[in-house]
Parts: sequence; structure tokens; C-alpha cells
Amino acid sequence: MPKKIAVLVRDRQDEALRMSLGLILLDDVVDVYVMGRKLEITGENTLNFETIREMEMKIYTDCKENADLEFVPTDEIARRLTAYDHVLPY
Repeated sequence: MPKKIAVLVRDRQDEALRMSLGLILLDDVVDVYVMGRKLEITGENTLNFETIREMEMKIYTDCKENADLEFVPTDEIARRLTAYDHVLPY
């Protein structure tokens, strides 16, 4: 049975996005939450972000500066996290 995993992205954005992609290899459901700041535009972040989109993973943010991501208020994210089997903060 697949697990539901939430990855909270804060400081180590490159590593968090790369790790999120690796987790889907186990056929688990992985949702990504970019928290508290804008997603940095770096070569690695761009590649990982594009791959996340191609794999049809869900990616959310509580920062309105992330125009390409679905905005979800912080309190709603907190409520959603209770439904996950694992929450991985980065």
C-alpha cells in the first residue's frame, strides 16, 4: 500500500526537490510544500521543478511570490499534514 508523504521545502531547496523526486520511485504519493519563501531560480531547482511537473506531482506554497505554484494558506497546510503518513522537513 503506497504511503502519503509531504516534503516541506524551506532552506535546502535543491536537495529537498531532488529528494522528493527520488521518493516517487517507491510508488508513494509525494506532495511538495514550498514554505515561507520564494523558490530560488537555480539550474538544479529549475530541472527538478520541471521534472516534478512532468511527473504530475502536486506542489504547493504558502508564499504568494511563487506565482507558478498553487497557493495554500499556512493554516490549511497544517490541517493537511495530519493526513500524511510521513512529513519530511527540509
